[in-house]
Amino acid sequence: MAHKLADEAKKNFLALGANPYPGRGIVVGIDGAGYYLVLIYWLMGRSDNSRNRALAKGKEWGSLYTVPANPDRMITDPSLTIYQAMGERADGVYVVSNGVQTETVLCEYRESFDLGDILRRKYQYEPDAPNFTPRITAVCALGCDDLKVSMSILRRSLFTDACDQEIYCYEGFGAFGAGYGRCITTYNGDGNPLPAFDSKPLLVPIGLVSIEEIGRGYWDNLNTENRIALAVKKVDLKSGVSETHIINRY
Repeated sequence: MAHKLADEAKKNFLALGANPYPGRGIVVGIDGAGYYLVLIYWLMGRSDNSRNRALAKGKEWGSLYTVPANPDRMITDPSLTIYQAMGERADGVYVVSNGVQTETVLCEYRESFDLGDILRRKYQYEPDAPNFTPRITAVCALGCDDLKVSMSILRRSLFTDACDQEIYCYEGFGAFGAGYGRCITTYNGDGNPLPAFDSKPLLVPIGLVSIEEIGRGYWDNLNTENRIALAVKKVDLKSGVSETHIINRY
């Protein structure tokens, strides 16, 4: 069973590397030693505006923002490209997303008001026709003896302008397995329009390595022409203390 899971994770990781344009991506999992919750987020870009970005730590502990790499070159509305990508709360809630929904989930998430409830009230896919980029979001609730992870994709319906939501929930420290994560991206590949990601979260490897090595491993695996920035957050499963490592192209 372990060998089969390792093969599946490796296969998915290699497929991610062979994909010229997975777009923005989220990985949530547990490090190889089983000591840390790991969250990974990356940006890719094709247009000048999308490529003119970097990731930067915010003033709030554990926060991460997309920022203009060169503010003088911002040529279009930044509402879909500049946002808070990661955030955390003192009560053990950690959020990562590809848009403004990060802040909403940080403020409103409760066990009685889950990720699906929050997103359905306020959000759909992004209004960037003709791509209609999916909104991808993950929230992790870390308790003394428990871990709950929810991952959501909001995408445009195949048939109408309606919004389809898929949400995946994982409960308990064993839901991922040490050394494994789950990955969602915005796109399945390159194209005009870009094809939306249409799979359940994919099993991927994380391994027994440092935060810098995790970041470098995923960065090196992404398409070199289109990768823009990547960040890794490691959260101590006992203390909840986090650290973040960033790699920027520009």
